Amino acid sequence: MSEAWIIDACRTPRGIGKADKGALVDIHPHHLGSTVLKALARRSDIDTADIDDIIWGTSAQGGQQAGNIGRMAALDAGYDVHSAGVTLDRFCGSGLTAFNFAVANIMAGMEELVIGGGSEKMSARDRMAGRLATMDQDNLRLREMHPQTHQGLCADTIATLEGIDRAALDQLALRSQQRAAHAIEQGYFDNSLIPVFREDGTLALDRDEYPRPGTTLEALAELKPAFADLSYPLNEAGTTNIGLMRQKYPDLAINHVHHAGNSSGVVDGAAAVLLASPDYAKSRGLKPRARVVATATMGDCPTLMLNAVVPATKKVLAKAGLQLQDIDLFEVNEAFASVVEKFIRDLRVDHEKVNVNGGAIALGHPIGATGAILVGTLLDELERRNRQFGLVTMCTGGGMAPAAIIERL
Repeated sequence: MSEAWIIDACRTPRGIGKADKGALVDIHPHHLGSTVLKALARRSDIDTADIDDIIWGTSAQGGQQAGNIGRMAALDAGYDVHSAGVTLDRFCGSGLTAFNFAVANIMAGMEELVIGGGSEKMSARDRMAGRLATMDQDNLRLREMHPQTHQGLCADTIATLEGIDRAALDQLALRSQQRAAHAIEQGYFDNSLIPVFREDGTLALDRDEYPRPGTTLEALAELKPAFADLSYPLNEAGTTNIGLMRQKYPDLAINHVHHAGNSSGVVDGAAAVLLASPDYAKSRGLKPRARVVATATMGDCPTLMLNAVVPATKKVLAKAGLQLQDIDLFEVNEAFASVVEKFIRDLRVDHEKVNVNGGAIALGHPIGATGAILVGTLLDELERRNRQFGLVTMCTGGGMAPAAIIERL
């Protein structure tokens, strides 16, 4: 079995993902993807005709995001027509799953040069034109088997079940903002950050737009819980989000502890990772930055939805033949603060190793892109600190989590 080497990784800045504001609102999703694809080809000086496949993650594949962005973004980037492309959906884990699939194709010996990445334009008005399966509460059989509700309510329920209070979650959120501010000030993201230009050549965005470096615990404490009132009907039958959760936890008094300040930000963005087999890299003089040690995917309770990161971490460690103490740095997507806080508590991981440059609470979560972003962020920081192993994982809709371990070379 071949190894899979990471040659390069890059991302766009993350723009505020609201239709009425945000620097990337008027940028087409194909153009977001082509921005990072162009950069990978330019930075590594590769012949795009050699790229076997571009595996792309995009969660809401409707409207502008329909029609296989992986292929269309490559064409928009001027790639040779012989480089193929495909787009997949594993909800929030789409970008990391695309990376993992690219890794698997190379390790299996089927392909030599593959890009794994993703994008999401959260600001697109037509983004929800294709309804997500978990939102379709008219599937009565599935609803009875596995009620699936609003992720924010899932986060509150997990915090309640685990005894995690708001103070701990707000502290984690503050830490994310402080670390992101420090990383931006010190230029830790500069190596991987690719500015986005409009078609007329003018600059659209060259910095992350979402962070709030002036955040304080006092300001966080003033924010109202965001998911306390989810009693509106989802369909003609009158099904509600809270009603779905009550099917599993009828007597639980849910403590609503998540709000806009300790939940992931809504942003637009794209990211991509270039992977090659050792034989191809050596034949073209490409210097690897890391090798992929192992990948894994794990399912867990669809109703709680956000708890699979811990079992996915255990699974990928077992595949790699490593222990938790062997991992120098962790990137765990900050979908909601309780996800990361539970991860740290369950595995007894030092928080000084987790999301050391902030996470999606401070920087935002462009759903289909985030996994590929985290791979690049992890790689850059392993190099900066001269460390060896890094692990990335993230929760997804439907109760799943992909994971990967990389080793700096």
